[in-house]
Amino acid sequence: MSRYGGAAVVCVLLALACLQGQGPQVRVTAQEAEGKVDLPKVEEGLGAIPAALATDAQVVQRESESISAKTLRSHAEKFEFQAEVSRLMDIIINSLYSNRDIFLRELISNASDALDKIRFLSLTDKAVLGEGDDAKLEIKIKLDKDKKILTIRDRGIGMTKEDLIKNLGTIAKSGTAAFLDKMQTSGDLNLIGQFGVGFYSVYLVADYVEVISKHSDDKQYIWESKADGAFAVTEDTENEPLGRGTEVRIHFKDEASEYLEEDKLKELVKKYSQFINFPIYLWASKEVDVEVADEEVEEVSDEEGTEGKTGEESSDEEETESTLHSGIERKTETIKETNWSWELLNDVKAVWLRSPKDVTDEEYAKFYHSLSKDLSENKPLAWSHFSAEGDVEFKAVLFIPPSAPHDFYENYHTSKATLKLYVRRVFISEEFNKLLPKYLSFLKGIVDSDTLPLNVSREMLQQHSSLQTIKKKLVRKALDLIRRLAEEDPEDSSDENTPNEENADDKNEKKGKYAKFWNDFGKAIKLGIVEDATNRARLAKLLRFQSSKSGDKLSSLDQYISRMKPDQKDIYYITGQNREQLENSPFLEKLKKKGYEVIYFTDPVDEYVTQYLTEYEDKKFLNISKEGLKIGSKEEKQKWKEIKESFKDLTNWWKDVLTSEKVEKVKVSNRLAGTPGVVVTSKYGWSANMERIMQAQTLSDPKQNYMRSKRVLEINPKHPIIKDLREKVASNPEDENTKLTAKLIYQTSLLESGFTIDDSKEFASRVYSVIKSNLNISPDAAVEEEDDDVEEETSVKTDTSDEKGEPKGEEDDGPTIRNVVNEVEPEEDDDLRDEL
Repeated sequence: MSRYGGAAVVCVLLALACLQGQGPQVRVTAQEAEGKVDLPKVEEGLGAIPAALATDAQVVQRESESISAKTLRSHAEKFEFQAEVSRLMDIIINSLYSNRDIFLRELISNASDALDKIRFLSLTDKAVLGEGDDAKLEIKIKLDKDKKILTIRDRGIGMTKEDLIKNLGTIAKSGTAAFLDKMQTSGDLNLIGQFGVGFYSVYLVADYVEVISKHSDDKQYIWESKADGAFAVTEDTENEPLGRGTEVRIHFKDEASEYLEEDKLKELVKKYSQFINFPIYLWASKEVDVEVADEEVEEVSDEEGTEGKTGEESSDEEETESTLHSGIERKTETIKETNWSWELLNDVKAVWLRSPKDVTDEEYAKFYHSLSKDLSENKPLAWSHFSAEGDVEFKAVLFIPPSAPHDFYENYHTSKATLKLYVRRVFISEEFNKLLPKYLSFLKGIVDSDTLPLNVSREMLQQHSSLQTIKKKLVRKALDLIRRLAEEDPEDSSDENTPNEENADDKNEKKGKYAKFWNDFGKAIKLGIVEDATNRARLAKLLRFQSSKSGDKLSSLDQYISRMKPDQKDIYYITGQNREQLENSPFLEKLKKKGYEVIYFTDPVDEYVTQYLTEYEDKKFLNISKEGLKIGSKEEKQKWKEIKESFKDLTNWWKDVLTSEKVEKVKVSNRLAGTPGVVVTSKYGWSANMERIMQAQTLSDPKQNYMRSKRVLEINPKHPIIKDLREKVASNPEDENTKLTAKLIYQTSLLESGFTIDDSKEFASRVYSVIKSNLNISPDAAVEEEDDDVEEETSVKTDTSDEKGEPKGEEDDGPTIRNVVNEVEPEEDDDLRDEL
């Protein structure tokens, strides 16, 4: 008997275990239907991308265990997915998406697609919209925390049973792309309600999904799946009629509990879907303060007091109380009450969808602040609102911020563009590096494309070639925006026409804007010249600088060319640390005397800019601190040839003297006016300023020393020092003092030209030798040395302690007095201190 009893207990436990494993939606185990559809399998390589995000090996196992708690409806017609469960989970978890938050974006986007299609059909047949609530094109989101279910409802076109089987049973099928292709080829609208692979992102957070859909041409059906390789479709007889549209029910996993919070859902909708064309509502709770009369307590006390009294007594008391309260104000208390209502989440309008003529400046400014999260009240410096047509159509709004971030240049190479990409009002990403180059990453704005293809995953758009087309158009529009900002600035524009009364206020508002832009973002434009060869000419027009004729204002290359002398063929410039240093440079003496304008480049990046920007408007750039400067008429040049010949003996002698200084040659120059000499470099080598910059680099490479040009000493034949030196060399070329003078002139010229001296000790000794000569001091005069007796006396006085560190009072009066004072008793302290 005990044997049979034990067996019975085991059977009962097994039965209970089987019943416990089934969810509330399950009635019996699934059975295959007779009309099972044998659909083709998905290719092996579908969805895989290089360097996909890795997960641990137990992910698929855990997901399978998580979804095993629910099974499909017993009476439903069963089908198989076109991809086995392991491949499906691999695509979803490892390949397509790196952020679980996008599931809501995808589902809202699908709902918007369905609403777009029914609205399109209603243009030719208004009856398809129906009446009452069915005519409302909206999206509603409702959360059930207790059951861990999120419901997304739309009144779109809906899906038939065939649509549910065909579209939701095919992995990685883009319904949007197929619908658009069908429209372009035949105009047939039968291809409707397709969800595409975006729908399957829901399994990042769900272990069981139901899709209830009603199409005008079919009954209401339920599609359900656990993503375990099978799904089921059955006629809906248990839910309320939808009328038309689709309702998606998401049963969250245990680890997706963060999406059971209203604030989280609001955050996701505002981030990804705030510009959807249709209103998005959330069934949200809100606590309100309600004033309630304090009657409940009175009623309770009244009931207790009237117990045991006769009817006459109680009625008399009620009359008395009513008489008393009739003239007295009742007491109230405030309580918290929770109200539930549909809250609109996407109340911000998509400015870029409107015509620029219909949008005011205040609306643009408000949109900029909401887009950039800029809490200041400063308006953007400028903006551009445009649409592009062609192979890829899109609309965009670009803003130039009022100021640069404090760390913009510090994080230049690691910062990402802050241009937000939308596809049909659905937010995709704000870190698309391929939309704008690095040097324009300071721009804010949005790009919204209706025709951008959605391949497998919207996160993989960054690899699409269409982005290159968008980037080219965005860069040109951005540069046009900056150019227009300069043209509209009366301080920067070369147009000197006086403003009339109508546009005087407008010009005053735009006054100084480009100077502010250049101070904040000018370095980015220079980096663009280095990085962007395609748009180098456009960027060059945006360059601003100070020059020898610009005063305190900034000047452009076009303005420089307009001021060039008729015989000037090159654009003269010089590089240095600051304007004050360059204004006093000996290289400018002759040019300024002849009326030539020289550009001052004081930014370290300018050295790199001039290496890439070699000419502008057929005018070549020429560094006046390098070789190749030619000024003067033909007659003057012929005269200088004769002078060079007459100084040939001096220049040859000088070159031999400077052999140890690595000087390539010494020659007569016509670029100097009041300076005896300067040191120039070769045309294609480093300038003195560039050498200084490279030496200051933390990770400078000594192997780059080959770029240090051989130096050339150019002398001024009209300077009295050079004339006198020439005479001395002619009389005695071997005189050491003459050689010393020649070397000192070279080293002084080296310093004045912006170079550093390798052996500063030697240079200092030469200077002191000249000073001695001027003061008639003998070169052999020695420095006076101190006497030995004085040194011994000093050492005795400074030695105040013995080897043990104790004071030697007898050898020094000062320390002895201090020691006595410190050793006296407290009561004798005052008198003894006075006596001492």
